[in-house]
Amino acid sequence: MIIGLIFLGTVINYFDRLALPTLAPVLRAEFKLTNVDYAWIANSFLLVYALSMFLWGAVFDRIGNRLGFAVAVVVWSVAQIGTAAARGVASFGLLRGLLGLGEAGNWPGATRTIAAWFPARQRALGMGIANTGASLGPAFAIPLIIWLRDDFGWRAVFLITGGMGFVWLILWLLLYPRTAEIQASARSDGAAPAHPPVPWRVLLHRREVWGIVVARFLGDPIWWLYVNWMPLYLADVRGFDLKQLKATGWVPYVAAAAGALAGGWLSGFLLRRTGNVNRARKVAITLGTVAMLAGFMTACATSAPAAIVWMSITLFGFQCWVGNVQTLASDYFPVGAVGSIAGFAGTAAGLGAVIFTFSTGWVVDHFSYTPILLTAAVLAPLATTALFVLSGPVRRIEVT
Repeated sequence: MIIGLIFLGTVINYFDRLALPTLAPVLRAEFKLTNVDYAWIANSFLLVYALSMFLWGAVFDRIGNRLGFAVAVVVWSVAQIGTAAARGVASFGLLRGLLGLGEAGNWPGATRTIAAWFPARQRALGMGIANTGASLGPAFAIPLIIWLRDDFGWRAVFLITGGMGFVWLILWLLLYPRTAEIQASARSDGAAPAHPPVPWRVLLHRREVWGIVVARFLGDPIWWLYVNWMPLYLADVRGFDLKQLKATGWVPYVAAAAGALAGGWLSGFLLRRTGNVNRARKVAITLGTVAMLAGFMTACATSAPAAIVWMSITLFGFQCWVGNVQTLASDYFPVGAVGSIAGFAGTAAGLGAVIFTFSTGWVVDHFSYTPILLTAAVLAPLATTALFVLSGPVRRIEVT
């Protein structure tokens, strides 16, 4: 039930954040936006999202999962509904920033909840299921958003998708226990049933934390490149209209969902077979990295179907990679540290995405998408190398 709620909340989270990128070709024409204008709007979300992430980690570690998620969902749903009243770059940017503030709570909350409810052998699969929501959310969102826009107009898209969050909130408050969550991970690992929040100064002195943070800073821009720019890339480079985007734009996200599940399953399978968490996580992370090298082929694709295939392999690899990287916080540290580490990593991921998103707008306006796609492919091995070098072997670390 708990992982089902996290999955559903993540799907809705991505419905909300994908509404604007999916409608970008329409909004760009209606409001006469340049690619740099669009980059500013996208970055207003990403910048606030990034800067809020580490704060949400501390919030969840202190007020718990039930209340933390409730606050986050109210903020992001109100912002999404308000976007229906946007009139230009400034108002879109302001409301997307508020959306980023609320949505920043999703991943620290999901990571902490999974760490609290699942034993080590199941955490990567739990994160894989959560990340499947981040992949199936866009896959479902793109055709639904285009259908809603065609029948009701683009403003109705934001009203309806924003309302979904309040429906989820009712389910969350009804079903999530009011008492302290079951510490399934603690029972399995033989640790204490609960762990108090760990001070930031303690965590920031650990190289394992910095390995996760640097890896997310370098790796997550790959995901955000496709989330924010794929509809425009398919429209500008491959000549897609909304009908074609509705027909095939969801395919890479289905592949990403498969990657999230495959990465989680593979890691758990290897852990059960070998009992070696270091080997299990690193094999899955390495395979995801290799798959992301397909981004080089996306840049060189000679047809739209080929580009869709290579993008699909890239996103499959990313989700296989990121689910296992997100799990490392709970592999290394007790649950009282997981929310904060997830917040640090999320902030780094968002800042990397901000830099890359603005760079994409400028490079596309002055050159083409090719340099950006090639750069994204290079980031994958850089992120994994930084992770392995800085973090060292995966093992349990006790902190106070």
